[in-house]
Amino acid sequence: MSQTPSPSGAAAVASAIRERRTIHEFRPQIPSRDLVLEAIEHARWAPNHHRTEPWHFYFLAPEAAQRISELNAELERAKQGEQAAASKLQRWMTMPGWLVITCERNADEIREREDFAACCCAVQNFMLYLWTQGVGVKWATGAVTRDPNFYSTLGLDASVCRVVGLFWYGYPAVVPEQTRKPLAAIVSELS
Repeated sequence: MSQTPSPSGAAAVASAIRERRTIHEFRPQIPSRDLVLEAIEHARWAPNHHRTEPWHFYFLAPEAAQRISELNAELERAKQGEQAAASKLQRWMTMPGWLVITCERNADEIREREDFAACCCAVQNFMLYLWTQGVGVKWATGAVTRDPNFYSTLGLDASVCRVVGLFWYGYPAVVPEQTRKPLAAIVSELS
């Protein structure tokens, strides 16, 4: 049986939504796997059309994180040169926790779009829960996540799943400030 949310619960949700930030700089300590599993437990309650639950969460062991970091450095080397690649590799290897989230592929284009949207809702649940526990997340969707070698490096089949993102998580070293456009700039009425 569902309960009506309490006003204090609404304030806590509003606070988490407004205060959560993308974290770029982490402390070295890795949050416990149990805490991340709690966040995944909450993530899976995201709305999803026809209850498809199209998401899958993959923890990356240090060896897998190393391979992805090296793949990213290769891509950076081809684009920006050796110094940029070395810098990127060094930075990526400092990231504490690594997770990849995928979405099941579907031959029906509308269903696939709905499932991807559901995965994005799950990601928001995941990030918000971790934020309330003092853990920040960076959702990366850069070129490395779209490279065919990303899939093969992790043993994923691109015909079966689509990468929603690569996620770094950990305790924030720096929490950036942020602003948003005024409400009047993004709300209109159609008649």
